[in-house]
Amino acid sequence: MNDDLGALSARIDRTNELLQRMLAEVAKTPSTHAIFVDAGYLYAAAGRLVAGTEDRRSFDLDTEGLIEALIDRARTIFADSRLLRVYWYDGARRRIHTAEQQSIAELPDVKVRLGNLNANNQQKGVDSLIRSDLESLARHRAISDAALLGGDEDLVSAVEAAQGYGARVHLWGIEAPEGRNQAEPLLWEVDSQRTFDLDFFKPYVSRRVAPAYEAAASRPTREDVRFVGAQIAAKWLAARGRESLVGLLPGHPYLPGSVDQELLVEAEGLLQYSLRGQADLRRSLRDGFWEHLQTLY
Repeated sequence: MNDDLGALSARIDRTNELLQRMLAEVAKTPSTHAIFVDAGYLYAAAGRLVAGTEDRRSFDLDTEGLIEALIDRARTIFADSRLLRVYWYDGARRRIHTAEQQSIAELPDVKVRLGNLNANNQQKGVDSLIRSDLESLARHRAISDAALLGGDEDLVSAVEAAQGYGARVHLWGIEAPEGRNQAEPLLWEVDSQRTFDLDFFKPYVSRRVAPAYEAAASRPTREDVRFVGAQIAAKWLAARGRESLVGLLPGHPYLPGSVDQELLVEAEGLLQYSLRGQADLRRSLRDGFWEHLQTLY
Protein backbone atom coordinates (compact mmCIF):
# COMPACT_ATOMS: atom_id res chain seq x y z
CA MET A 1 0.00 0.00 0.00
CA ASN A 2 2.82 2.37 0.92
CA ASP A 3 4.53 1.59 -2.36
CA ASP A 4 1.33 2.44 -4.27
CA LEU A 5 0.95 5.72 -2.38
CA GLY A 6 4.59 6.54 -3.01
CA ALA A 7 4.21 5.90 -6.75
CA LEU A 8 1.03 7.99 -6.86
CA SER A 9 2.74 10.83 -4.99
CA ALA A 10 5.68 10.69 -7.43
CA ARG A 11 3.33 10.87 -10.42
CA ILE A 12 1.52 13.86 -8.88
CA ASP A 13 4.84 15.61 -8.26
CA ARG A 14 5.88 14.92 -11.85
CA THR A 15 2.57 16.24 -13.17
CA ASN A 16 2.89 19.40 -11.09
CA GLU A 17 6.42 19.90 -12.37
CA LEU A 18 5.26 19.59 -15.99
CA LEU A 19 2.39 22.02 -15.35
CA GLN A 20 4.76 24.55 -13.82
CA ARG A 21 7.06 24.29 -16.84
CA MET A 22 4.14 24.72 -19.19
CA LEU A 23 2.87 27.77 -17.29
CA ALA A 24 6.36 29.25 -17.33
CA GLU A 25 6.54 28.83 -21.11
CA VAL A 26 3.08 30.36 -21.55
CA ALA A 27 4.15 33.34 -19.44
CA LYS A 28 7.12 33.88 -21.79
CA THR A 29 4.94 33.79 -24.89
CA PRO A 30 3.95 37.33 -25.95
CA SER A 31 0.31 38.12 -26.49
CA THR A 32 -0.75 38.53 -30.10
CA HIS A 33 -3.51 40.64 -31.62
CA ALA A 34 -5.02 41.02 -35.07
CA ILE A 35 -7.20 43.69 -36.65
CA PHE A 36 -10.26 42.67 -38.68
CA VAL A 37 -11.70 45.37 -40.96
CA ASP A 38 -15.08 45.07 -42.66
CA ALA A 39 -14.34 47.43 -45.57
CA GLY A 40 -18.02 47.78 -46.45
CA TYR A 41 -18.77 49.19 -43.01
CA LEU A 42 -15.62 51.32 -43.06
CA TYR A 43 -16.35 52.99 -46.40
CA ALA A 44 -19.99 53.61 -45.60
CA ALA A 45 -19.50 54.94 -42.07
CA ALA A 46 -16.32 56.95 -42.69
CA GLY A 47 -17.71 58.35 -45.95
CA ARG A 48 -20.90 59.44 -44.23
CA LEU A 49 -18.99 60.97 -41.32
CA VAL A 50 -16.36 62.93 -43.27
CA ALA A 51 -17.68 63.38 -46.83
CA GLY A 52 -21.42 63.23 -46.16
CA THR A 53 -21.97 60.26 -48.48
CA GLU A 54 -21.69 56.47 -48.45
CA ASP A 55 -21.02 56.32 -52.22
CA ARG A 56 -17.42 55.13 -52.69
CA ARG A 57 -17.26 56.87 -56.07
CA SER A 58 -17.70 60.25 -54.40
CA PHE A 59 -14.67 60.25 -52.10
CA ASP A 60 -11.12 58.98 -51.78
CA LEU A 61 -9.97 56.86 -48.87
CA ASP A 62 -6.27 56.80 -48.09
CA THR A 63 -6.36 53.14 -47.14
CA GLU A 64 -2.64 52.78 -46.60
CA GLY A 65 -2.48 55.73 -44.24
CA LEU A 66 -5.62 54.61 -42.41
CA ILE A 67 -4.36 51.04 -41.98
CA GLU A 68 -1.15 52.35 -40.49
CA ALA A 69 -3.14 54.60 -38.15
CA LEU A 70 -5.18 51.59 -37.00
CA ILE A 71 -2.00 49.58 -36.44
CA ASP A 72 -0.54 52.47 -34.48
CA ARG A 73 -3.67 52.75 -32.34
CA ALA A 74 -3.70 49.01 -31.68
CA ARG A 75 -0.07 49.19 -30.61
CA THR A 76 -1.10 51.71 -27.96
CA ILE A 77 -4.17 49.76 -26.79
CA PHE A 78 -2.46 46.34 -26.74
CA ALA A 79 0.81 47.64 -25.33
CA ASP A 80 2.26 44.25 -24.36
CA SER A 81 1.14 42.47 -27.51
CA ARG A 82 2.49 42.02 -31.02
CA LEU A 83 0.53 42.40 -34.25
CA LEU A 84 -0.17 39.24 -36.22
CA ARG A 85 -1.62 41.07 -39.21
CA VAL A 86 -4.51 43.20 -40.48
CA TYR A 87 -7.33 41.33 -42.23
CA TRP A 88 -9.16 43.46 -44.80
CA TYR A 89 -12.55 42.11 -45.92
CA ASP A 90 -14.21 43.52 -49.03
CA GLY A 91 -16.40 42.50 -51.94
CA ALA A 92 -15.44 42.22 -55.62
CA ARG A 93 -17.05 40.93 -58.78
CA ARG A 94 -16.21 37.24 -59.15
CA ARG A 95 -13.78 37.80 -56.26
CA ILE A 96 -11.25 39.43 -58.60
CA HIS A 97 -9.17 42.16 -56.95
CA THR A 98 -9.72 45.73 -58.07
CA ALA A 99 -6.63 47.93 -58.51
CA GLU A 100 -7.23 49.46 -55.09
CA GLN A 101 -7.69 46.07 -53.41
CA GLN A 102 -4.51 44.83 -55.05
CA SER A 103 -2.55 47.81 -53.72
CA ILE A 104 -3.92 47.08 -50.24
CA ALA A 105 -2.95 43.41 -50.56
CA GLU A 106 0.63 44.47 -51.32
CA LEU A 107 0.97 46.32 -48.02
CA PRO A 108 3.09 44.66 -45.32
CA ASP A 109 1.19 42.79 -42.59
CA VAL A 110 -2.11 43.03 -44.50
CA LYS A 111 -4.22 40.13 -45.79
CA VAL A 112 -7.08 40.95 -48.19
CA ARG A 113 -10.02 38.54 -48.14
CA LEU A 114 -12.71 38.96 -50.78
CA GLY A 115 -16.38 38.10 -50.77
CA ASN A 116 -18.59 38.60 -53.79
CA LEU A 117 -20.60 41.58 -55.04
CA ASN A 118 -24.15 41.05 -56.29
CA ALA A 119 -25.93 43.05 -59.00
CA ASN A 120 -26.80 45.73 -56.41
CA ASN A 121 -23.16 46.10 -55.31
CA GLN A 122 -23.93 44.42 -51.98
CA GLN A 123 -21.28 42.30 -50.29
CA LYS A 124 -21.95 38.58 -50.03
CA GLY A 125 -19.91 36.10 -48.02
CA VAL A 126 -17.81 38.64 -46.13
CA ASP A 127 -19.31 37.88 -42.69
CA SER A 128 -18.62 34.17 -43.12
CA LEU A 129 -14.98 34.93 -44.03
CA ILE A 130 -14.60 37.01 -40.87
CA ARG A 131 -16.13 34.25 -38.76
CA SER A 132 -13.89 31.60 -40.34
CA ASP A 133 -10.71 33.58 -39.71
CA LEU A 134 -11.64 34.69 -36.20
CA GLU A 135 -12.63 31.18 -35.15
CA SER A 136 -9.57 29.53 -36.72
CA LEU A 137 -7.06 31.96 -35.23
CA ALA A 138 -8.66 31.73 -31.79
CA ARG A 139 -8.87 27.94 -31.93
CA HIS A 140 -5.15 27.64 -32.75
CA ARG A 141 -4.22 30.21 -30.07
CA ALA A 142 -2.72 32.43 -32.79
CA ILE A 143 -4.31 35.52 -31.23
CA SER A 144 -5.31 36.53 -27.74
CA ASP A 145 -7.13 39.73 -28.78
CA ALA A 146 -9.12 40.65 -31.90
CA ALA A 147 -9.96 44.23 -32.85
CA LEU A 148 -13.04 44.09 -35.07
CA LEU A 149 -13.99 47.17 -37.10
CA GLY A 150 -17.54 46.47 -38.23
CA GLY A 151 -21.17 46.88 -37.34
CA ASP A 152 -23.28 44.11 -38.89
CA GLU A 153 -25.39 41.93 -36.60
CA ASP A 154 -24.28 38.90 -38.62
CA LEU A 155 -20.85 39.29 -36.99
CA VAL A 156 -22.27 38.16 -33.64
CA SER A 157 -21.61 34.52 -34.48
CA ALA A 158 -18.00 35.35 -35.38
CA VAL A 159 -17.54 37.05 -32.01
CA GLU A 160 -19.08 34.13 -30.12
CA ALA A 161 -16.95 31.61 -32.00
CA ALA A 162 -13.70 33.42 -31.15
CA GLN A 163 -14.70 33.94 -27.52
CA GLY A 164 -15.51 30.26 -27.25
CA TYR A 165 -11.81 29.52 -27.73
CA GLY A 166 -10.67 32.10 -25.20
CA ALA A 167 -9.92 35.11 -27.40
CA ARG A 168 -11.13 38.56 -26.39
CA VAL A 169 -12.96 40.53 -29.08
CA HIS A 170 -12.87 44.33 -29.05
CA LEU A 171 -15.37 46.13 -31.25
CA TRP A 172 -14.11 49.25 -33.01
CA GLY A 173 -16.68 51.61 -34.50
CA ILE A 174 -16.90 54.86 -36.42
CA GLU A 175 -18.75 57.85 -35.01
CA ALA A 176 -22.22 58.21 -36.51
CA PRO A 177 -23.49 61.73 -37.33
CA GLU A 178 -26.79 60.63 -35.82
CA GLY A 179 -28.07 57.44 -34.24
CA ARG A 180 -25.96 54.28 -34.38
CA ASN A 181 -24.22 52.45 -37.19
CA GLN A 182 -23.54 49.23 -35.26
CA ALA A 183 -26.10 46.58 -34.33
CA GLU A 184 -27.01 46.42 -30.65
CA PRO A 185 -26.67 42.59 -30.40
CA LEU A 186 -23.08 42.99 -31.61
CA LEU A 187 -22.40 45.65 -28.97
CA TRP A 188 -23.78 43.32 -26.29
CA GLU A 189 -21.52 40.39 -27.18
CA VAL A 190 -18.05 41.97 -27.43
CA ASP A 191 -15.56 42.35 -24.59
CA SER A 192 -14.98 46.07 -25.11
CA GLN A 193 -16.06 48.92 -27.40
CA ARG A 194 -14.20 51.86 -28.86
CA THR A 195 -15.41 54.57 -31.27
CA PHE A 196 -13.17 56.59 -33.58
CA ASP A 197 -14.32 60.14 -34.20
CA LEU A 198 -14.24 62.66 -37.03
CA ASP A 199 -10.76 63.91 -36.17
CA PHE A 200 -9.34 60.41 -36.50
CA PHE A 201 -10.74 59.86 -40.02
CA LYS A 202 -10.45 63.39 -41.43
CA PRO A 203 -6.86 62.98 -42.69
CA TYR A 204 -7.78 59.86 -44.67
CA VAL A 205 -11.12 60.73 -46.33
CA SER A 206 -11.55 63.45 -48.96
CA ARG A 207 -14.05 64.37 -51.62
CA ARG A 208 -12.92 63.04 -54.99
CA VAL A 209 -11.30 66.03 -56.65
CA ALA A 210 -8.23 65.39 -58.77
CA PRO A 211 -5.27 67.56 -57.68
CA ALA A 212 -4.44 70.24 -60.24
CA TYR A 213 -0.78 69.24 -60.36
CA GLU A 214 -1.47 65.57 -61.11
CA ALA A 215 -2.36 66.07 -64.76
CA ALA A 216 0.75 68.16 -65.44
CA ALA A 217 3.36 66.00 -63.71
CA SER A 218 4.80 62.68 -64.81
CA ARG A 219 5.06 59.80 -62.35
CA PRO A 220 8.26 60.12 -60.29
CA THR A 221 10.62 57.16 -59.88
CA ARG A 222 10.94 55.31 -56.61
CA GLU A 223 14.42 56.79 -56.16
CA ASP A 224 13.04 60.29 -56.62
CA VAL A 225 10.45 59.65 -53.93
CA ARG A 226 12.99 57.98 -51.62
CA PHE A 227 15.23 61.06 -51.92
CA VAL A 228 12.30 63.34 -51.05
CA GLY A 229 11.57 61.16 -48.01
CA ALA A 230 15.16 61.67 -46.83
CA GLN A 231 14.87 65.43 -47.40
CA ILE A 232 11.74 65.64 -45.31
CA ALA A 233 13.35 63.51 -42.57
CA ALA A 234 16.27 65.96 -42.35
CA LYS A 235 13.86 68.88 -42.14
CA TRP A 236 11.69 67.04 -39.59
CA LEU A 237 14.70 66.26 -37.41
CA ALA A 238 16.00 69.83 -37.56
CA ALA A 239 12.62 71.17 -36.46
CA ARG A 240 11.91 68.69 -33.66
CA GLY A 241 15.32 67.59 -32.42
CA ARG A 242 16.79 64.13 -31.85
CA GLU A 243 14.80 63.52 -28.67
CA SER A 244 11.65 63.37 -30.80
CA LEU A 245 12.92 60.13 -32.30
CA VAL A 246 12.34 58.31 -29.02
CA GLY A 247 8.66 57.97 -29.86
CA LEU A 248 9.29 56.89 -33.47
CA LEU A 249 12.04 54.27 -33.42
CA PRO A 250 10.14 51.56 -31.47
CA GLY A 251 7.39 51.63 -34.12
CA HIS A 252 9.67 51.00 -37.12
CA PRO A 253 8.73 50.39 -39.96
CA TYR A 254 5.44 52.13 -39.13
CA LEU A 255 4.94 55.82 -38.48
CA PRO A 256 2.26 57.35 -36.24
CA GLY A 257 -0.75 58.37 -38.32
CA SER A 258 -0.21 62.10 -37.84
CA VAL A 259 3.47 61.94 -38.83
CA ASP A 260 2.72 59.74 -41.82
CA GLN A 261 0.06 62.14 -43.04
CA GLU A 262 2.41 65.14 -42.69
CA LEU A 263 5.05 63.21 -44.64
CA LEU A 264 2.58 62.42 -47.42
CA VAL A 265 1.28 65.97 -47.79
CA GLU A 266 4.73 67.56 -47.80
CA ALA A 267 6.08 65.00 -50.29
CA GLU A 268 3.17 65.61 -52.68
CA GLY A 269 3.89 69.32 -52.55
CA LEU A 270 7.59 68.82 -53.32
CA LEU A 271 6.96 66.29 -56.07
CA GLN A 272 3.91 68.08 -57.48
CA TYR A 273 2.36 64.64 -57.79
CA SER A 274 -0.35 62.80 -55.84
CA LEU A 275 0.83 59.68 -54.03
CA ARG A 276 -2.71 58.58 -53.07
CA GLY A 277 -3.24 54.99 -54.12
CA GLN A 278 0.46 54.63 -55.08
CA ALA A 279 1.48 51.91 -52.63
CA ASP A 280 4.98 51.38 -54.07
CA LEU A 281 5.80 55.10 -54.02
CA ARG A 282 4.40 55.50 -50.50
CA ARG A 283 6.72 52.72 -49.33
CA SER A 284 9.70 54.37 -51.03
CA LEU A 285 8.82 57.65 -49.32
CA ARG A 286 8.81 56.02 -45.89
CA ASP A 287 11.97 54.05 -46.70
CA GLY A 288 13.79 57.29 -47.51
CA PHE A 289 12.47 58.91 -44.34
CA TRP A 290 13.56 56.01 -42.12
CA GLU A 291 16.92 55.50 -43.86
CA HIS A 292 17.94 59.08 -43.18
CA LEU A 293 16.98 58.83 -39.50
CA GLN A 294 18.72 55.50 -39.05
CA THR A 295 22.00 56.79 -40.48
CA LEU A 296 22.18 59.05 -37.44
CA TYR A 297 21.57 56.29 -34.84
